[in-house]
Amino acid sequence: MDLFGKNQQMGLKEESMWENSLTEQRFSWDSPAAAYRLAHALKAHLLSMSKNRSFPEVVLLFIGTDRSTGDSLGPLTGTLVSQQIPKNFRIFGTLDQPVHAANLTEYISRIRTDFPNLPVIAIDACLGKLDNVGSISVGKGSLRPGAGVNKDLPPVGDLYVTGTVNVGGFMEYFVLQNTRLSLVMQMAEVIARGIIALSPLIFPKQKTGQSSRS
Repeated sequence: MDLFGKNQQMGLKEESMWENSLTEQRFSWDSPAAAYRLAHALKAHLLSMSKNRSFPEVVLLFIGTDRSTGDSLGPLTGTLVSQQIPKNFRIFGTLDQPVHAANLTEYISRIRTDFPNLPVIAIDACLGKLDNVGSISVGKGSLRPGAGVNKDLPPVGDLYVTGTVNVGGFMEYFVLQNTRLSLVMQMAEVIARGIIALSPLIFPKQKTGQSSRS
């Protein structure tokens, strides 16, 4: 299982760098049944990874910081999910306990040690083309958080969910700081609904309730 490595995608980056991925699906946050499409895309990837074995839990790693509007997509989504998700999801990255550039390596090490055989879904914001602002992408492989703002951070995840929150290519830090919170919040709500809808698809006997946090 490629928990932290090989097929890398990049968070907070120019989306054109990965839009040729054969396993990626992209759709607008306000498209019909966006949350449903997200849930079923993740389910298909998880089933292809599990093959002839099952896994008791899934790790959700929401990356970003609430100190930057554009980069708050991850922790906003993590907070929404943590309020409803079942116990068979391990959640890292919320508004209260964000996972960001300063502590990402620590969290990766912790996940490797505590949950070495669980699939990891990494959720992050990204920058991209004007036409794709507001789009959500789902794919198989890891992402490199911070690559679009020249941060050298380790890759993470077996699957990724990224939201294109603004236009990339110029003054990325300024762009992130001046991203509309309204768009980020609406995208976070759709991604959260998709992840919540994923739970009964892969853990049908579980009920929505208290989240599992570490």
